[in-house]
Amino acid sequence: MSRNVRLVRCSPDDVFRVLGNGWLFPSWVVGASRMRDVGDDWPAVGSRLHHSFGVWPVLIDDATEVLEIDPPHRIVLRAKGWPLGEAKVVIDVKPHGSGALVRMQEEAVAGPGSLIPAPALDLPLHWRNNETLHRLAYLAEGMSARPVEHTSIGREREDRVP
Repeated sequence: MSRNVRLVRCSPDDVFRVLGNGWLFPSWVVGASRMRDVGDDWPAVGSRLHHSFGVWPVLIDDATEVLEIDPPHRIVLRAKGWPLGEAKVVIDVKPHGSGALVRMQEEAVAGPGSLIPAPALDLPLHWRNNETLHRLAYLAEGMSARPVEHTSIGREREDRVP
């Protein structure tokens, strides 16, 4: 099981604003390349995202389903990526100072990926999910409602936690 943690410079609500917009999924999930459809009730329990992963011309169409949600604190997903299999992904978000702490855990639960010993999957999943959280942070911080401060040289700087 891969576990990644990232401190983001925005609120848990800002993080869930990204998670709640299914059309943004390929913007923050490494490997997801395009969206085909988002369920009308996304991100309600049982709702699905229909996405593709891979790189053209080798794209695989699949889906991700919400198993549990408690915004803005937790979402549990079942990500399908056949022929590799399926994974359970848990994203927990907790307030931390003026920002939030985001923890992501991913575990192969079905298919060929679940037959590979966990230690062999941990390192590549850790690298992938580190970048996934990096992208999620960029989107959430960029979409946050924080004020923009103008510096003396005319550049804009977002008021962020150090």
